[in-house]
Amino acid sequence: MPRGLGDIPDLRLEVLQGFVTKFTMPPEIMLQNLFPMSNSPSSTIKWESQTGTRGMTPFKAPGAPTPQSSPLGVAQHSAEAAFMGEKMYFDEEFLNNLRKEGTESMYFDAQTRLAREISRMTTALMRRKEYMFAKMLSAGSLTYSQTSGIKFTLDYNIPSDHSVTLAADDMWSTGTSRDIIGNIIDGKRKISDDCGGVVDYAVCNSYVLEYLAQDSTIQTLLQKSAFGNGDLFSGNINKIVGANPGVIASLLDIKNLLVVDEKYEVRTYLTGAVTADSTTTISVGDVTDFEVGGTLTFYDTSAGTSENETISAVNTEAGTLTVSTAPSTSYKAGEDLVYMVQPFIPNDKFIMMASRVEGQPIAEYKQAPYGLTRTWGLKVDRKEEWDPEGIYIRIQDKGLPVLYQRDAIYTLDVA
Repeated sequence: MPRGLGDIPDLRLEVLQGFVTKFTMPPEIMLQNLFPMSNSPSSTIKWESQTGTRGMTPFKAPGAPTPQSSPLGVAQHSAEAAFMGEKMYFDEEFLNNLRKEGTESMYFDAQTRLAREISRMTTALMRRKEYMFAKMLSAGSLTYSQTSGIKFTLDYNIPSDHSVTLAADDMWSTGTSRDIIGNIIDGKRKISDDCGGVVDYAVCNSYVLEYLAQDSTIQTLLQKSAFGNGDLFSGNINKIVGANPGVIASLLDIKNLLVVDEKYEVRTYLTGAVTADSTTTISVGDVTDFEVGGTLTFYDTSAGTSENETISAVNTEAGTLTVSTAPSTSYKAGEDLVYMVQPFIPNDKFIMMASRVEGQPIAEYKQAPYGLTRTWGLKVDRKEEWDPEGIYIRIQDKGLPVLYQRDAIYTLDVA
């Protein structure tokens, strides 16, 4: 009797799902761990958000009707959940190595590769969820694909006075009148005044951490005679800058200072030819995650060479990217590709937030059902191909970060 997929232990669905569930969250994935998760009854996610709190129950006269509550700043939101997933094909030779009897080394080689590839796909999916939370916190909006590939931008409606761009003289990088501590106090006070929240998290990357660590006012306050043991550059240090985020957080009276240096890569193939020293508008397969100001790398797959240009415009409707200068090499449609590497938290952002207001989390991740079996959360499955023989392994998830307290976040553009 011919053997099928069920005869390969490592390709049974319960084993594949086991591969996924045993993988731990990479330590560089931080933001999605700050918020709870719950299931939505449908893929259309609905939620209410608000600004302000500190309400008090009104007095009422005995025997009189009870006054009706009317929360301030309440807004209704509705959006389709973001669907994410990818699949990988394993050919006949790989499957035969998995099931081959009496050749233990070949079996374990194939098994190791299977675990590695599923681990890579799982981590990539976690990174996509991290991207969504990073966009919510740093940009106040999120763009993703919906039905039929339509691009949709979800605006979280964070108040405009909670997203502040510093004047040139006040920039933390080169400003001659910069006042880093004053800016942070202003942000903490703004959150407290507007919603009563206490800032317990600040988020930045190591570029902004360096501005903090090298600020003369902060260094003076952190001298041994003025603050503790003068351990700004000792202890559990940030690997890139060498400054201790915990010490700075303590000085700023913020419980947690998260330094997020993780990056993501966006890669897509060219759908139109690029002519050397001529083409500046580039047609590509998917422009969704590319950003103005990002570095676009052109890669020649046959020659193995590349060059970089700066993205000056992104047109989601036309599916094109515009670069400031035409590349010096020609590239072929359908063969060559472009990619961009960006940090989750931009190099010029300092984000503060109260993670809870009146004891409730300000945001959460809503999981949406998908598939014929109405699955919630990360799932791995498989599909067998007959000719040529092989198998697709697929990993999927569906959901959306939602923000309940819009004025509990304060973002500074500092460079």
